[in-house]
Amino acid sequence: MTSKRFVITGGAGFLGINLTRYLLERGHQVTVLDIAEFDYPERDRVTIIKGDIRNRMDVDRAMYQADIVVHTAAALPLYKPQDIFTTDLDGTRNVIQSAYEHHIERCIHISSTAVYGIPDHHPLVENDKLDGVGPYGEAKVKAEEICLEYRAKGMCIPVIRPKSFVGPERLGIFALFYDWAKDGHGFPIPGNGKNRYQLLDVEDLCQAIYLCSTLEVERVNDTFNVGAKEFTTIREDYQAVLDAAGFGKKIVGIPAGPAIFALQILEALHLSPVYKWAYGTITTDSFVSIEKAERVLGWKPQYSNKNALVRNYRWYLENMHKFEHTSGVSHRVPWKQGILKLAKVFF
Repeated sequence: MTSKRFVITGGAGFLGINLTRYLLERGHQVTVLDIAEFDYPERDRVTIIKGDIRNRMDVDRAMYQADIVVHTAAALPLYKPQDIFTTDLDGTRNVIQSAYEHHIERCIHISSTAVYGIPDHHPLVENDKLDGVGPYGEAKVKAEEICLEYRAKGMCIPVIRPKSFVGPERLGIFALFYDWAKDGHGFPIPGNGKNRYQLLDVEDLCQAIYLCSTLEVERVNDTFNVGAKEFTTIREDYQAVLDAAGFGKKIVGIPAGPAIFALQILEALHLSPVYKWAYGTITTDSFVSIEKAERVLGWKPQYSNKNALVRNYRWYLENMHKFEHTSGVSHRVPWKQGILKLAKVFF
């Protein structure tokens, strides 16, 4: 592929920086558009537009001389509902309309398997019904409808639905788990942990995005699930991190009903960062079919759940001095543990 200019919305985020590095390694030019500071070592190698996708002028500035747009920007589940809907809907429409008017070659939309809601069967395939849970899930479903609207106008808009992904720079809710592991504690999960819960390594997601950027339009102008090819039970996969921590601690299953009820109460009181979609799916199977991405795109995921989690944990240990005293609601920073920090002593 000859050198292209990529615009990455949400370029300062967890996926944004990993994709930026992936593209720079392959000789491409990158413009990042984000409301947050792009404070990485690569800042001198990219064009930085500090702005909000809800502001059409900011979006238009980023489109200058662009070939491909990768739309990763989104307000995540812990944001206020108003911010979720204005960012994930109004912002998405701004990005795609601007790409349309600037005659961008293709606009790759990063959706989520949250569009499937709490499923009643597995594996989930791309043409299963969509049923977003909560403001984030609802917004992701409606954002995909905008993609289809512009695809019908002749745009190339691949839609990628990744499972929850981890890797270097990922913190968020996973930082809670890694914090307990490095301090020599076990970790509680609702239920018996025998359900299968698929994850994804961010590098495998970058590979899928790149394939959608480089293959023929007629192959990629579609919707694709992506997730780890190799995964076992949630208890076994997460145990790999506790084993890597080396304290002999275990994943501890606790009765699902009381645990979920307690998490509901804590969420309502703003005492826990664990939100409805997370605790609503963690006790059941959650995995998608990746057969279509493998067959159509030739996508080949490299990391199992275990490998992805341990890789992310080791990055956490090496970099924790940078974020020990930070917190927030994005994937780039640890989420406040709230009252759950007190529960640590029991495990």
